[in-house]
Amino acid sequence: MVVSESVASPGTGGGPAVEAGADDGAVRVRLSIAYDGTRFNGWSRQPGLRTVQGLVEDALGLLFRRTGAVPRLTVAGRTDAGVHALGQVAHFDVPASALAAVTRARRGDATEPGAADLAAVLLRRLTGVLGASDADVVVTAAALAPDGFDARFSAMWRRYEYRIADAPAVRDPLDRLRTVWHPRTLDAERMDLAAQTLLGLHDFAAFCKPRAEATTIRTLQSYRWRRDVDGVLVASLQADAFCHSMVRALIGAAVAVGEGRLDLEAPAELLQAAQRTNAFMVMPAKGLVLTEVGYPDDHELAARAAQTRARRELRVRIEDGFAEASGAGE
Repeated sequence: MVVSESVASPGTGGGPAVEAGADDGAVRVRLSIAYDGTRFNGWSRQPGLRTVQGLVEDALGLLFRRTGAVPRLTVAGRTDAGVHALGQVAHFDVPASALAAVTRARRGDATEPGAADLAAVLLRRLTGVLGASDADVVVTAAALAPDGFDARFSAMWRRYEYRIADAPAVRDPLDRLRTVWHPRTLDAERMDLAAQTLLGLHDFAAFCKPRAEATTIRTLQSYRWRRDVDGVLVASLQADAFCHSMVRALIGAAVAVGEGRLDLEAPAELLQAAQRTNAFMVMPAKGLVLTEVGYPDDHELAARAAQTRARRELRVRIEDGFAEASGAGE
């Protein structure tokens, strides 16, 4: 959905704004979301299961229940069960009048919110529904989205981190839900060298859980390993998008190299084979965090979204057996 020009106004940094009495057009709202994935069955809404999308959409539905609007989220990266996020991004579209109604001043408010304040009011009320303390999902920011913004298709890259406390590392029990404890010492230098051999545009079928509707062709833009001040191994990975289980499989291959079970060249050789393999273990979800999603400048958002859609539609036409790729699969 494209934001209607009829609800745009100056003074909002290039994005649309909504007048308090607006009754036509639609607005797109961008949300930044962080969550502890431990008790979630992934991002995507599933009947009878607790998911991040389900929880946030239910909260939005409660806020918009009297307006007739039913907000539905489009997300940058659909994370799997147990995966965490610090920098998830999503958007939803609602009629301008609905947003104005939800953010209207209540008894005790000093003034009616202006157009530039609507997103801040929405964030405050959404936080109140989700829970201001001890919540395992937090909407960290809300904004009226710039023209052309699409949380999924405008994204240029997704960035993840993975944490492993091996034998020499400090094992902090406060970090146990986001760090995998490994009983043996891993060779971080060999793991980093092996990671470098996987960079670039490839068919990552050896590192992806197959899905009939999704391509496994991705561009891995960066992949590095380091130890932090406590000796914990931290992997940083960035790609245009990740297919299902790709990050945790890439981590598993590096761990096998770090243990000496695989040669340094083995991950690249498996990559070239382009077939699912059991040569290494897919690592647990709890060590994985979606840290950031990258977008171009506002004036390039629409072009980036169109480019991404065109590229994925082309894959559908020319790649036998493939269909449109998901934004991310972890």
